[in-house]
Amino acid sequence: MRVKRQKKNRRTVRFFTVCFGFRQPFKVLCDGTFVHHLVSREITPADTVISELLGGPVKLFTTRCVLAELQKLGKDFAESLEAAQMLSTATCEHEEAKPADECLSEVLGIKNSEHFFLGTQDADFRKKLQKESIVPLLFGLNNSLQIDQPSDFQRETAKDSERKRLTMTDAEKRMLEKQTARIFASSRGEGAVEDEQWETPRVVNTRNVLGVKDRPQFKRNRAKGPNPLSCMKKKKVNDTQRPQSKPKTESKSGGQEVKKGESGAERRTRKRSRKGKAGPERT
Repeated sequence: MRVKRQKKNRRTVRFFTVCFGFRQPFKVLCDGTFVHHLVSREITPADTVISELLGGPVKLFTTRCVLAELQKLGKDFAESLEAAQMLSTATCEHEEAKPADECLSEVLGIKNSEHFFLGTQDADFRKKLQKESIVPLLFGLNNSLQIDQPSDFQRETAKDSERKRLTMTDAEKRMLEKQTARIFASSRGEGAVEDEQWETPRVVNTRNVLGVKDRPQFKRNRAKGPNPLSCMKKKKVNDTQRPQSKPKTESKSGGQEVKKGESGAERRTRKRSRKGKAGPERT
Protein backbone atom coordinates (compact mmCIF):
# COMPACT_ATOMS: atom_id res chain seq x y z
CA MET A 1 0.00 0.00 0.00
CA ARG A 2 2.84 2.38 0.76
CA VAL A 3 4.35 1.97 -2.73
CA LYS A 4 0.97 2.60 -4.36
CA ARG A 5 0.48 5.73 -2.27
CA GLN A 6 3.88 7.07 -3.27
CA LYS A 7 3.16 6.48 -6.96
CA LYS A 8 -0.16 8.26 -6.57
CA ASN A 9 1.48 11.25 -4.89
CA ARG A 10 4.22 11.47 -7.55
CA ARG A 11 1.56 11.35 -10.27
CA THR A 12 -0.24 14.29 -8.65
CA VAL A 13 2.97 16.33 -8.43
CA ARG A 14 3.74 15.55 -12.08
CA PHE A 15 0.27 16.80 -13.07
CA PHE A 16 0.93 20.23 -11.54
CA THR A 17 4.48 20.47 -12.89
CA VAL A 18 3.47 19.64 -16.46
CA CYS A 19 0.16 21.49 -16.67
CA PHE A 20 0.81 24.56 -14.50
CA GLY A 21 4.59 24.99 -14.46
CA PHE A 22 5.50 24.10 -10.86
CA ARG A 23 9.28 23.78 -10.53
CA GLN A 24 11.83 22.70 -7.96
CA PRO A 25 12.51 23.75 -5.27
CA PHE A 26 8.81 23.51 -4.41
CA LYS A 27 7.42 26.31 -2.24
CA VAL A 28 5.09 25.13 0.53
CA LEU A 29 2.91 27.66 2.34
CA CYS A 30 1.98 26.44 5.85
CA ASP A 31 -0.86 27.64 8.04
CA GLY A 32 -1.06 27.36 11.84
CA THR A 33 -2.98 24.10 11.91
CA PHE A 34 -0.45 22.36 9.66
CA VAL A 35 2.51 23.57 11.72
CA HIS A 36 0.79 22.49 14.94
CA HIS A 37 0.15 19.02 13.51
CA LEU A 38 3.82 18.62 12.56
CA VAL A 39 4.96 19.67 16.04
CA SER A 40 2.41 17.61 17.98
CA ARG A 41 3.06 14.46 15.95
CA GLU A 42 6.83 15.06 16.03
CA ILE A 43 7.15 14.88 12.25
CA THR A 44 10.65 16.30 12.09
CA PRO A 45 12.57 17.54 10.25
CA ALA A 46 9.54 18.87 8.39
CA ASP A 47 11.37 19.95 5.23
CA THR A 48 12.89 16.48 4.79
CA VAL A 49 9.53 14.71 5.21
CA ILE A 50 7.79 17.06 2.77
CA SER A 51 10.60 16.76 0.22
CA GLU A 52 10.25 12.96 0.32
CA LEU A 53 6.51 13.38 -0.25
CA LEU A 54 6.90 15.71 -3.25
CA GLY A 55 10.03 14.09 -4.68
CA GLY A 56 12.21 17.21 -4.68
CA PRO A 57 13.72 19.95 -2.49
CA VAL A 58 11.28 22.30 -0.77
CA LYS A 59 11.16 25.70 0.93
CA LEU A 60 8.67 26.32 3.74
CA PHE A 61 6.82 29.63 4.06
CA THR A 62 4.21 31.25 6.26
CA THR A 63 2.63 34.71 6.62
CA ARG A 64 2.52 37.36 9.33
CA CYS A 65 -1.22 36.84 9.76
CA VAL A 66 -0.63 33.15 10.54
CA LEU A 67 1.97 34.07 13.14
CA ALA A 68 -0.43 36.59 14.71
CA GLU A 69 -3.16 33.95 14.88
CA LEU A 70 -0.85 31.44 16.60
CA GLN A 71 0.18 34.11 19.06
CA LYS A 72 -3.46 34.75 20.02
CA LEU A 73 -4.09 31.05 20.75
CA GLY A 74 -2.02 31.15 23.94
CA LYS A 75 0.46 28.87 25.63
CA ASP A 76 -0.86 25.66 24.10
CA PHE A 77 0.48 26.77 20.72
CA ALA A 78 3.71 28.38 21.98
CA GLU A 79 5.88 25.59 20.59
CA SER A 80 4.07 25.76 17.25
CA LEU A 81 4.63 29.54 17.22
CA GLU A 82 8.37 29.07 17.71
CA ALA A 83 8.49 26.55 14.88
CA ALA A 84 6.48 28.85 12.58
CA GLN A 85 8.77 31.79 13.30
CA MET A 86 11.70 29.77 11.92
CA LEU A 87 10.03 29.56 8.48
CA SER A 88 10.42 32.09 5.70
CA THR A 89 7.74 34.79 5.55
CA ALA A 90 5.70 35.29 2.40
CA THR A 91 4.67 38.88 1.74
CA CYS A 92 1.05 39.74 2.49
CA GLU A 93 0.01 43.37 2.06
CA HIS A 94 -2.08 43.65 5.21
CA GLU A 95 -1.66 46.54 7.57
CA GLU A 96 -3.83 44.79 10.16
CA ALA A 97 -3.83 41.08 10.84
CA LYS A 98 -6.61 39.13 9.12
CA PRO A 99 -7.85 35.58 9.67
CA ALA A 100 -5.38 33.04 8.34
CA ASP A 101 -7.71 31.59 5.69
CA GLU A 102 -8.49 35.03 4.22
CA CYS A 103 -4.80 35.99 4.19
CA LEU A 104 -3.76 32.76 2.49
CA SER A 105 -6.56 33.05 -0.08
CA GLU A 106 -5.34 36.53 -1.07
CA VAL A 107 -1.71 35.40 -1.26
CA LEU A 108 -2.55 32.41 -3.45
CA GLY A 109 -5.20 33.98 -5.68
CA ILE A 110 -7.07 32.05 -8.34
CA LYS A 111 -4.14 31.36 -10.69
CA ASN A 112 -1.50 30.89 -7.95
CA SER A 113 1.16 32.74 -9.94
CA GLU A 114 3.81 32.05 -7.27
CA HIS A 115 3.23 28.26 -7.55
CA PHE A 116 2.71 27.59 -3.86
CA PHE A 117 1.76 24.27 -2.32
CA LEU A 118 -0.51 24.77 0.69
CA GLY A 119 -0.35 22.73 3.88
CA THR A 120 -3.46 22.93 6.06
CA GLN A 121 -5.57 20.73 8.32
CA ASP A 122 -8.78 22.70 7.69
CA ALA A 123 -10.97 20.40 5.54
CA ASP A 124 -13.51 23.13 4.69
CA PHE A 125 -10.73 25.46 3.57
CA ARG A 126 -9.29 22.71 1.35
CA LYS A 127 -12.65 22.07 -0.31
CA LYS A 128 -13.08 25.77 -0.98
CA LEU A 129 -9.65 26.06 -2.65
CA GLN A 130 -10.23 22.97 -4.78
CA LYS A 131 -13.27 24.62 -6.36
CA GLU A 132 -11.79 28.04 -7.10
CA SER A 133 -7.98 27.94 -7.15
CA ILE A 134 -5.08 26.03 -8.71
CA VAL A 135 -3.33 24.98 -5.51
CA PRO A 136 -1.99 21.50 -4.64
CA LEU A 137 -2.98 20.78 -1.04
CA LEU A 138 -1.05 18.93 1.67
CA PHE A 139 -2.47 17.62 4.93
CA GLY A 140 -1.41 15.37 7.78
CA LEU A 141 -2.97 12.01 8.54
CA ASN A 142 -1.81 10.56 11.86
CA ASN A 143 1.98 10.36 11.57
CA SER A 144 2.15 10.72 7.77
CA LEU A 145 1.56 13.43 5.20
CA GLN A 146 -0.76 13.20 2.20
CA ILE A 147 -1.47 15.27 -0.91
CA ASP A 148 -4.95 15.81 -2.33
CA GLN A 149 -5.69 14.59 -5.82
CA PRO A 150 -6.43 17.25 -8.51
CA SER A 151 -10.05 18.38 -8.41
CA ASP A 152 -12.44 18.55 -11.37
CA PHE A 153 -11.99 22.32 -11.55
CA GLN A 154 -8.20 21.97 -11.78
CA ARG A 155 -8.42 19.28 -14.46
CA GLU A 156 -10.84 21.33 -16.57
CA THR A 157 -8.56 24.36 -16.25
CA ALA A 158 -5.63 22.27 -17.51
CA LYS A 159 -7.68 21.04 -20.50
CA ASP A 160 -8.79 24.60 -21.36
CA SER A 161 -5.23 25.89 -21.30
CA GLU A 162 -4.11 23.00 -23.50
CA ARG A 163 -6.96 23.67 -25.92
CA LYS A 164 -6.00 27.35 -26.12
CA ARG A 165 -2.41 26.47 -26.93
CA LEU A 166 -3.52 24.20 -29.79
CA THR A 167 -6.13 26.53 -31.38
CA MET A 168 -5.41 29.77 -33.25
CA THR A 169 -6.45 33.15 -31.90
CA ASP A 170 -8.35 35.74 -33.94
CA ALA A 171 -5.15 37.69 -34.61
CA GLU A 172 -3.41 34.55 -35.88
CA LYS A 173 -6.35 33.77 -38.16
CA ARG A 174 -6.28 37.27 -39.69
CA MET A 175 -2.53 36.98 -40.22
CA LEU A 176 -2.99 33.60 -41.94
CA GLU A 177 -5.67 35.01 -44.27
CA LYS A 178 -3.42 37.93 -45.28
CA GLN A 179 -0.51 35.63 -45.95
CA THR A 180 -2.58 33.27 -48.10
CA ALA A 181 -4.03 36.22 -50.07
CA ARG A 182 -0.49 37.52 -50.71
CA ILE A 183 0.66 34.09 -51.94
CA PHE A 184 -2.29 33.74 -54.36
CA ALA A 185 -1.75 37.26 -55.68
CA SER A 186 1.95 36.68 -56.32
CA SER A 187 1.27 33.35 -58.07
CA ARG A 188 -1.26 34.99 -60.45
CA GLY A 189 1.16 37.81 -61.30
CA GLU A 190 -0.98 40.56 -59.81
CA GLY A 191 1.79 41.69 -57.52
CA ALA A 192 2.02 41.52 -53.78
CA VAL A 193 -0.85 42.77 -51.68
CA GLU A 194 0.09 45.89 -49.80
CA ASP A 195 0.12 45.44 -46.07
CA GLU A 196 1.46 47.90 -43.54
CA GLN A 197 1.94 45.43 -40.72
CA TRP A 198 3.36 42.40 -42.51
CA GLU A 199 6.19 42.42 -45.00
CA THR A 200 6.92 39.73 -47.53
CA PRO A 201 9.55 37.33 -46.25
CA ARG A 202 12.96 37.75 -47.79
CA VAL A 203 14.14 34.69 -49.68
CA VAL A 204 17.77 33.89 -49.08
CA ASN A 205 19.66 31.44 -51.24
CA THR A 206 21.25 29.29 -48.59
CA ARG A 207 23.08 27.15 -51.14
CA ASN A 208 25.23 30.06 -52.31
CA VAL A 209 25.78 31.31 -48.77
CA LEU A 210 27.00 27.95 -47.61
CA GLY A 211 29.22 27.55 -50.69
CA VAL A 212 27.36 24.51 -52.06
CA LYS A 213 27.77 24.16 -55.85
CA ASP A 214 24.92 23.19 -58.13
CA ARG A 215 26.82 20.48 -60.05
CA PRO A 216 29.17 17.90 -58.62
CA GLN A 217 32.83 18.55 -59.35
CA PHE A 218 34.96 15.51 -60.20
CA LYS A 219 38.57 15.43 -59.14
CA ARG A 220 41.18 15.26 -61.87
CA ASN A 221 44.19 13.00 -61.57
CA ARG A 222 47.24 15.20 -61.48
CA ALA A 223 50.92 14.33 -61.36
CA LYS A 224 52.04 14.10 -57.82
CA GLY A 225 55.49 14.98 -56.56
CA PRO A 226 57.76 12.66 -54.63
CA ASN A 227 57.14 11.89 -51.02
CA PRO A 228 59.15 14.49 -49.10
CA LEU A 229 59.69 12.04 -46.25
CA SER A 230 61.42 9.50 -48.50
CA CYS A 231 63.83 12.02 -50.08
CA MET A 232 67.17 12.72 -48.43
CA LYS A 233 68.32 16.24 -48.10
CA LYS A 234 71.35 17.36 -50.13
CA LYS A 235 74.59 17.67 -48.21
CA LYS A 236 76.35 20.99 -48.49
CA VAL A 237 80.15 20.65 -49.02
CA ASN A 238 82.32 23.53 -47.96
CA ASP A 239 85.33 23.69 -50.39
CA THR A 240 87.36 25.91 -48.11
CA GLN A 241 87.36 23.37 -45.30
CA ARG A 242 87.90 20.28 -47.48
CA PRO A 243 91.63 19.41 -47.95
CA GLN A 244 92.78 19.12 -51.54
CA SER A 245 94.18 15.74 -52.58
CA LYS A 246 97.54 15.63 -54.39
CA PRO A 247 97.70 13.73 -57.70
CA LYS A 248 99.70 10.56 -57.64
CA THR A 249 101.77 9.78 -60.75
CA GLU A 250 103.92 7.08 -59.27
CA SER A 251 103.04 3.48 -59.98
CA LYS A 252 101.68 1.39 -57.18
CA SER A 253 102.43 -2.16 -56.34
CA GLY A 254 100.70 -4.58 -58.65
CA GLY A 255 101.46 -2.60 -61.82
CA GLN A 256 98.83 0.18 -61.30
CA GLU A 257 99.31 3.82 -62.06
CA VAL A 258 97.21 6.77 -61.01
CA LYS A 259 96.61 9.45 -63.62
CA LYS A 260 94.69 12.67 -63.49
CA GLY A 261 92.07 13.11 -66.14
CA GLU A 262 90.87 16.19 -67.90
CA SER A 263 88.09 16.82 -65.38
CA GLY A 264 90.54 16.73 -62.52
CA ALA A 265 89.32 13.43 -61.11
CA GLU A 266 91.81 10.65 -60.40
CA ARG A 267 91.71 7.68 -62.78
CA ARG A 268 93.55 4.40 -62.32
CA THR A 269 95.22 2.57 -65.22
CA ARG A 270 96.54 -0.94 -65.24
CA LYS A 271 99.62 -2.20 -67.19
CA ARG A 272 99.49 -5.52 -68.86
CA SER A 273 102.32 -7.89 -68.00
CA ARG A 274 104.25 -9.33 -70.98
CA LYS A 275 106.05 -12.22 -69.32
CA GLY A 276 106.38 -15.24 -71.58
CA LYS A 277 104.82 -13.44 -74.52
CA ALA A 278 107.83 -12.02 -76.23
CA GLY A 279 107.53 -11.65 -80.00
CA PRO A 280 109.95 -12.82 -82.69
CA GLU A 281 113.27 -11.14 -82.78
CA ARG A 282 113.90 -8.69 -85.53
CA THR A 283 117.01 -9.02 -87.70
